[in-house]
Amino acid sequence: MPSPIALSPPSPPASLFLKKKKSSLSQLPPFPTATSYLSALHEADARARGQVVTPSSTPPLSISSSLTSMSGDNPPIELADDRSLLTFPLTAPNSEQVFTTVHTEFGHCANQNYRCVSQHDSGKPVGEHKIEEPPYYILFTTYFSYLLLIIFGHLRDFFGKRFAKSYFTHLVPYNGYAPLNSDFDSFYTRRLKRRMDDCFSHPVTGVAGRTILVYDRYSEDCNYTQIYPGTKTRALNISSYNYLGFAQASGGCADAVEESIKRYGVSMSGTRLEGGTCDLHHTAEALVARFIGMEDALISSMGFATNSTFIPALVTKGCLVVSDEHNHASIRVGVRQSGAHVRMFKHNDMDSLEALLREVISQGQPRTHRPWKKILVIVEGLYSMEGTMVDLPKVVELKQKYKFYLFVDEAHSVGALGPHGRGVTDYFNIPPRSVDVLMGTFTKSFGAAGGYIAGSKALINSLRLRGHSGPYAEAITPPVLTQIVASMASIMGVATAPNSKTPSHAPTAPSRADEYTHPGMAPVSALPSWLSLPPSLSDGSEARERIRRLAFNSRYLHAGLKKLGFITYGHPFSPIVPLLIFNPGKMASFARMMRARRPTPIVVVVVAYPATPLVTSRVRFCVSGAHTKDDIDVILRACDEVGDVLDLKHGHGERWPLEEIMKRSVELVNSV
Repeated sequence: MPSPIALSPPSPPASLFLKKKKSSLSQLPPFPTATSYLSALHEADARARGQVVTPSSTPPLSISSSLTSMSGDNPPIELADDRSLLTFPLTAPNSEQVFTTVHTEFGHCANQNYRCVSQHDSGKPVGEHKIEEPPYYILFTTYFSYLLLIIFGHLRDFFGKRFAKSYFTHLVPYNGYAPLNSDFDSFYTRRLKRRMDDCFSHPVTGVAGRTILVYDRYSEDCNYTQIYPGTKTRALNISSYNYLGFAQASGGCADAVEESIKRYGVSMSGTRLEGGTCDLHHTAEALVARFIGMEDALISSMGFATNSTFIPALVTKGCLVVSDEHNHASIRVGVRQSGAHVRMFKHNDMDSLEALLREVISQGQPRTHRPWKKILVIVEGLYSMEGTMVDLPKVVELKQKYKFYLFVDEAHSVGALGPHGRGVTDYFNIPPRSVDVLMGTFTKSFGAAGGYIAGSKALINSLRLRGHSGPYAEAITPPVLTQIVASMASIMGVATAPNSKTPSHAPTAPSRADEYTHPGMAPVSALPSWLSLPPSLSDGSEARERIRRLAFNSRYLHAGLKKLGFITYGHPFSPIVPLLIFNPGKMASFARMMRARRPTPIVVVVVAYPATPLVTSRVRFCVSGAHTKDDIDVILRACDEVGDVLDLKHGHGERWPLEEIMKRSVELVNSV
């Protein structure tokens, strides 16, 4: 059965591509438009059959009208000027395959073997993540590297303040003013981070899809300043939060966003409680509640602010927050602002959590030992730096035993996990309403911005007034709202006619529990009347393919790196795959070597202290459903070569050669 993303034209002729004689895309000329790209593919197809065609012949391959139809006001779609894997698939599409996406934004992959279902096997216990320790010499050289950096940094400060005072004027008192930043506070930034500043905050342009255009830059003064020659390089993007590949400049969601700008403009110019709420906000909130499976939901214009502004409205002084030690900074900020007492338990350690719960419940508040007003346990569905997944079944079991409130941050798990893309509750097949508060963001899986809080109607009504986002934060803009609604509706699928499971109702009010079977399709009445999605989006088939592609890519990259001998963190189904580098110097070298690879540069994110512990610097791969199996092969090959050069392979498991990993990828994914 062909992929829904690869739609087939009516009665296509059988492909006559010869398996032993595939056309080489590297021999094709550069193509400025999608039409010329398809014409060249047709010529390659004909050459493979041994036929002669004229360049003016009409190609049998085409892409959707939203990609090819151009008016005088719209410039033609500009494909990259190179002929590498980044612009064209290694295996040219045949006459039966018509892709509705641009390959640079969402990779062309019709092979149904490269799909997987993200779902927990209820017959098996939730596996505990085991952390592999590197050899002692790696830890020693890592500490020694930091020690050298600190010693030489202080020496440079000592002599610099005496012989190069112009470089330190902003760090010493001047003209009666105290420095805004002291030399001690800025020491790490100046003496450690600046050495690798070229690996951070790299400017990009264009669509942050499967590939991305990176501005070339270099420094002649040890990263004090960066020089931009004006050139750009297209690179394979394994660094963006684009889990399902909805960050596209073309397609059904992009067309809907364009229509919303014509109807609503680009901003509501106000806060939610002061004239910034429109009908799209009510529609989006009702759809989010239905998608998550909760009674009601509210949305905020920033994911970080969703935690930092609504947690203080949930707990106050006299309350206790029990937090995982690796929870996100937004959770920490929100808890600090709330005034509640906070205790932390070991990361994803359920024994540690239960022991802590026993202690705090029996002892009560400090000094007075009065009972806590409420206890709120906060965990994440997927942890952004470790890629580990919460043991939700055990947490829910403890919740029923100790009667605390449960807050789950699904910023990275909603959309990316579960057979229906509904997050960690969907993955474990746990009723969403067994969790008191579900939080998530629209940045990672929906190609939009902002966040949401979902819970009971009474809770959400309280948060609308007491949360700081309501009166102070700008409302989500209509184009972003439309992207949220369109992408979420495509994941759910749109029911063409109401039935007993998904009855028609007004989009401004979420459904009651007895009216909706979760997970279900969205009724047409839940969407704006002017919103029209292509059939492959409205029936949910394309989104299901995206979810299954993401699951395969995540497991394949995770398992492939393990078999190559790397130390990695995270759950096999997690789209976040951290690869441990340890040494700060190797971290910078890894990023530079990956970006300098030819013919396929790779953009990666490297993370170090203070975002991670001092000795666990890492590269964090962010896998997407937009990637193809060939893309993951390229990443594995690059890691294999760079890992040998930098001595990064310290894993203890069985190792396979790269070619065997690529050949047995499906078997490897199914065995994880």
